[in-house]
Amino acid sequence: MFKSLRTEIDATMQRDPAARSRLEVVLCYPGFQAIMLYRLSSVCWRRGWTLLGRWISAVGRILTGIEIHPGAVVGERFFIDHGMGVVVGETAEIGNDVTLYQGVTLGGVAPSVDSDSQRNTKRHPTLLDGVIVGSGAQVLGPITVGRCARVGANAVVTKEVPECATVVGIPARAIQTQKTPAAEKAPFVAYGTPTGNIPDPVARALDGLLDEVHSLRARVNELEEGRQAADSGGGPGADGDDRDAEASKAAEGKC
Repeated sequence: MFKSLRTEIDATMQRDPAARSRLEVVLCYPGFQAIMLYRLSSVCWRRGWTLLGRWISAVGRILTGIEIHPGAVVGERFFIDHGMGVVVGETAEIGNDVTLYQGVTLGGVAPSVDSDSQRNTKRHPTLLDGVIVGSGAQVLGPITVGRCARVGANAVVTKEVPECATVVGIPARAIQTQKTPAAEKAPFVAYGTPTGNIPDPVARALDGLLDEVHSLRARVNELEEGRQAADSGGGPGADGDDRDAEASKAAEGKC
C-alpha cells in the first residue's frame, strides 16, 4: 500500500518540475488526490459496493474537479497535471506511465443514444503505456491509443492512434510516427505536442499545390511573351507575309 503510494508521488515529481517535495504533492496536487480517491472507489466497485464507489468518486470530483469512474481500469504511475475538468469514463482503460492534462475527456461517442443497449459494453477508449494526452483533448469511443503515442492539446480523436504517433487537430491526424523508441526511452513531451518543427501533412499538401501554381504561372507567362513577340512582327512568319503582299501588288500592276 505505502509502496504504491510512494510510486504515485514519485511519478508526479518526475513529470512536474514545480513539485518540490512529496508532502507538497500529497497536500497540494488535485491530480494525485483524485487518483488516490479513485483507487479507493475502485476497490469498492469491484467488491460489489457500487453505490459506495460512486459516492467516493463524486466526493473526489467535488474536491478536485476531476471525475474518474470507479469502473475504469487505471495502471501504475498515472499522472494528472492541473487536472480541472478531466473526465475518465466507466469502461476506459489506462496503462502504466500515462499522463493527462487539464480538460481531457476519455468518453463515449453517443452516450445519450439508446443508453440501455450500451450498458456493460466497451464504449470508452484504451490508452496503452506511456501515452500523453494534452490539455482539452477529447478521446472518444472504444478506440485504442497506441503505446507512447502523443495526443496534442484540443485534439478530437475518434480513430485508432498508432504506436509512438503524434496526432493533432480536429479531427485528429498523425503528424509524426516513430516506430522504434521504447516506452522507457521515449522523451517526455509536455501537453502531447512537440515544440520543434512539426511536419503537418495538410500544410505539406498546400505547399505542394502552391509550388505547382507558381510553375504553371511561369509557363503561362512564357507562352504570353512568345505570342506578343509574334504579334509585334518579330515572329517567324513576318517575312513571308511581306513577300506575299509585294507579289499581289506586282500582279495588279501588270493587269
